[in-house]
Amino acid sequence: MTAPAAKALRDPLRLEPRERLIFALDAPTGVDALAWVDRLGDAVQFYKIGMELLASGDYFAVLDELARRNKRVFVDLKFFDIPATVAGVVRGLSRWPVTYCTIHGWHAGMMEAAAEARSGELRLLAVTVLTSMDGGDLQTMGIDGQPAEVVVQRALAAQAAGIDGVIASGQEAGLIRAATGAGFSIVCPGIRPGGPVDDDQKRTVGVAEAFRRGADAIVIGRPIRQAADPVAAAEAIQAEILTSIK
Repeated sequence: MTAPAAKALRDPLRLEPRERLIFALDAPTGVDALAWVDRLGDAVQFYKIGMELLASGDYFAVLDELARRNKRVFVDLKFFDIPATVAGVVRGLSRWPVTYCTIHGWHAGMMEAAAEARSGELRLLAVTVLTSMDGGDLQTMGIDGQPAEVVVQRALAAQAAGIDGVIASGQEAGLIRAATGAGFSIVCPGIRPGGPVDDDQKRTVGVAEAFRRGADAIVIGRPIRQAADPVAAAEAIQAEILTSIK
């Protein structure tokens, strides 16, 4: 599949090797979130903060504290609304020390408005198909196509709209890279270092496989959070990343 003519993208984000592991900071309060940051220390340099923390009321206090500690911040709130509304929130968020922000990759006009509104360091990532969904889920939603096909279509639409990259399963990373070329960011959640487990993630891959297929960064939460030694688990992933990108 050939990429459509895309809007000019900014220079791709250059991540240091240890910034390619993004820890999903899923915590109910700011105190809990920062306790994890304290615990993980130098093992993690990049944090994703999402909807659970938003409900605590501590969201932007944690965001500022992460920036104060020289950590990169990924705001994962998956904005999806009319173009003017999404443009407004992206414009406002651009004033904060944020590296990545997610919007849904379902509407070209919305993505174009978001891309035009962004400024500073902020990079926008379009959510393609959630890693908890499979072909049956798409069919139930009235979407004709398997995840790989739909993901590539949405990645190309995001690129054409001027979005910096996508969120997608590592299973589709190679297809996205082949379709979009270099310089388009691919961030992969649903990573399971020890192989698939019995949870809500359906389209998973391991660490090395994600990078072999073209991922720029991976998002990991439970495999670190639920480990007997979370720091050791994070460092083991960092070591595997370093080996994978050499």
